[in-house]
Amino acid sequence: MSQHDLEKSPRHCASHHHGGFKLSKFYKRLFYGLSTICISVLTLVFLIWLILRPSKPHFYLKQADLYQLNVTTPHLLNSSMQITLVSKNPNERVGVYYDELGVYASYKGQQITVGTFIPPFYQGHKDTNLLTASLIGSGLPVAPSLGYDVSRDQTAGRLELSLRVDGRLRWKVGTWVSSRYRFTVECITIMGFSQNISSVPLNSIEGAQCSTTV
Repeated sequence: MSQHDLEKSPRHCASHHHGGFKLSKFYKRLFYGLSTICISVLTLVFLIWLILRPSKPHFYLKQADLYQLNVTTPHLLNSSMQITLVSKNPNERVGVYYDELGVYASYKGQQITVGTFIPPFYQGHKDTNLLTASLIGSGLPVAPSLGYDVSRDQTAGRLELSLRVDGRLRWKVGTWVSSRYRFTVECITIMGFSQNISSVPLNSIEGAQCSTTV
């Protein structure tokens, strides 16, 4: 190596070191700036959430009509029913996007219809919506005791059914939309059981308030 090269090498190294230092400081400032913006936005969203505190939606079973419920050999169930649910958003400043809604019926702890999906919809502030669904079960395997339970309730003149809704929703505050939250709705209705279930549909004796979990 020549003396000329030896004289230029330290300056060359120092120049590269100084340039790398400036670049490092730039990225640090950029990182701190972006972090500050993100923290500020998250804090604002959190404060808005605390102030508004969205209440979970309310559901009410308005009507349930049972057209078929019979058990055939060997322990297979056929069922058919129509339901009408009322959904209400109690919030004054928060809208609700219902992205998924699936509903089914059960009797004595056993599912008697397959899941039926209700189309997604948006519910504005203080809005109320009517939701209808046809629930059907065809050849569903059930416990051997279910036929006896149906006969016993028929004699008593009352039959208790449970309805369950599983879904996902998102909250909307202004232009901000939350991530998805799972929710469940559970309703219990009493059907007036006639002596001949095949003659007329069984109707719910009265509407039922439902419990909602988000």
